[in-house]
Amino acid sequence: MSTTVTSGAPVVGTTVVTTASAARRAHLDVQLAAVAALGHRRVVVWLDEGAAPDLPADVVLAVPPGPRGLRLAAARNAGADRAVADGADLVVFLDADCVPDTELVTRYADAARERPDAVLCGPVTYLPEGVEAGDAGVMRRHRAPHAARPDPAPGILRVASPDEYPLFWSLSFAVTATRWRQGPRFDEAYEGYGGEDTDYAFRLREGGVPLVWVGGADAYHQYHPTSSPPRAHLDDILRNGALFAERWHEWPMLGWLEAFEREGLVRRDGDSWTRAAAPRGR
Repeated sequence: MSTTVTSGAPVVGTTVVTTASAARRAHLDVQLAAVAALGHRRVVVWLDEGAAPDLPADVVLAVPPGPRGLRLAAARNAGADRAVADGADLVVFLDADCVPDTELVTRYADAARERPDAVLCGPVTYLPEGVEAGDAGVMRRHRAPHAARPDPAPGILRVASPDEYPLFWSLSFAVTATRWRQGPRFDEAYEGYGGEDTDYAFRLREGGVPLVWVGGADAYHQYHPTSSPPRAHLDDILRNGALFAERWHEWPMLGWLEAFEREGLVRRDGDSWTRAAAPRGR
């Protein structure tokens, strides 16, 4: 179901919450400058060990790693809690490497007036190498949202169908303060890479919370080298995937697991996945 948002005064008191680590510091600086230019409050949750650096943000929180890696779920919870406690009416979550379009917050705020009960998701474009992410005009010329997710026209809201909830990404989304207080929250049992955002989406669906695709709330993911599948995160994916499967009776991240299987790194074990035995001599 799609609806058209009637433009009007945006929701007041918007805070942008970012999770970041030293590996994404340069990307974070670009994002924070873009958010500052829009005039919105900025909360950064620092994920690395030790004291958080001096950052150009209104609030900087520290959520150090747990025994199994970065605590992304705990960081998002802490950032949203602080934003709401400080009076935010709308909380916009952006990963550190995502730069908002100049219309992103306005589109989310307009959508929040229409659907304060919902979790709101905008399209994300992965910028190619060499594109200047701080220039809104340049970013828009490269706009090409990921084809796997809905991309309504600007000003259009489309309610996700039940089978679209697994398409939720935590790269860019927004919730009203009331929605956040009512839950759900991210499950802090997830540590390290992968699974926590899909678990959150399944909690939304289980609780009957609408997921709404917001046309025109564009974010642009800054280029950085990646590996596909993400081999450095193999153990995290297996561990978090097993936690997810225990709760939801299916495995997330199947595309990556199947790619690992083709490379001989994992094997199916009934309804589960495990690391493959290392070849002899290694």
